[in-house]
Amino acid sequence: MQFTVGFKHLGNTGHVVVEAEDALIAALKVKMRHPEALITYVRRLNKRGDQRHPERDVKRPDEKR
Repeated sequence: MQFTVGFKHLGNTGHVVVEAEDALIAALKVKMRHPEALITYVRRLNKRGDQRHPERDVKRPDEKR
Protein backbone atom coordinates (compact mmCIF):
# COMPACT_ATOMS: atom_id res chain seq x y z
CA MET A 1 0.00 0.00 0.00
CA GLN A 2 1.28 3.50 -0.75
CA PHE A 3 0.99 6.47 1.61
CA THR A 4 1.69 10.16 1.21
CA VAL A 5 3.59 11.55 4.18
CA GLY A 6 3.62 15.31 4.69
CA PHE A 7 6.40 16.88 6.72
CA LYS A 8 8.21 20.06 7.63
CA HIS A 9 12.01 19.91 7.29
CA LEU A 10 14.51 22.77 7.69
CA GLY A 11 11.74 25.36 7.36
CA ASN A 12 10.33 23.83 4.17
CA THR A 13 7.22 21.74 3.77
CA GLY A 14 6.96 18.78 1.47
CA HIS A 15 5.56 15.33 0.99
CA VAL A 16 6.84 11.97 -0.17
CA VAL A 17 5.15 8.78 -1.30
CA VAL A 18 6.17 5.75 0.75
CA GLU A 19 5.42 2.05 0.28
CA ALA A 20 4.40 0.61 3.68
CA GLU A 21 2.04 -1.80 5.41
CA ASP A 22 0.25 0.94 7.36
CA ALA A 23 0.35 4.68 8.06
CA LEU A 24 2.50 4.44 11.18
CA ILE A 25 5.21 2.50 9.37
CA ALA A 26 5.12 5.03 6.52
CA ALA A 27 5.64 7.90 8.97
CA LEU A 28 8.47 6.06 10.71
CA LYS A 29 10.24 5.42 7.39
CA VAL A 30 10.29 9.16 6.70
CA LYS A 31 11.35 9.90 10.27
CA MET A 32 14.26 7.45 9.95
CA ARG A 33 15.54 9.24 6.85
CA HIS A 34 14.98 12.73 8.32
CA PRO A 35 15.02 12.50 12.15
CA GLU A 36 14.69 16.27 12.55
CA ALA A 37 11.57 16.46 10.33
CA LEU A 38 8.14 17.12 11.79
CA ILE A 39 5.52 14.76 10.33
CA THR A 40 2.38 16.76 9.59
CA TYR A 41 0.11 14.16 7.98
CA VAL A 42 -0.08 10.62 6.62
CA ARG A 43 -2.77 9.45 4.20
CA ARG A 44 -3.30 6.85 1.53
CA LEU A 45 -1.97 7.77 -1.88
CA ASN A 46 -4.45 9.76 -3.98
CA LYS A 47 -3.08 9.23 -7.50
CA ARG A 48 -5.08 11.99 -9.13
CA GLY A 49 -4.30 14.67 -6.55
CA ASP A 50 -0.72 13.62 -5.98
CA GLN A 51 0.05 13.73 -9.70
CA ARG A 52 -1.03 17.37 -9.80
CA HIS A 53 1.33 18.18 -6.92
CA PRO A 54 4.41 16.00 -7.41
CA GLU A 55 6.75 15.41 -4.51
CA ARG A 56 10.02 17.25 -4.23
CA ASP A 57 13.24 15.41 -3.59
CA VAL A 58 14.18 16.36 -0.04
CA LYS A 59 17.62 15.37 1.11
CA ARG A 60 19.54 15.69 4.33
CA PRO A 61 22.21 18.40 4.38
CA ASP A 62 24.98 15.75 4.42
CA GLU A 63 23.50 13.69 1.52
CA LYS A 64 24.64 13.90 -2.06
CA ARG A 65 22.28 13.34 -4.98
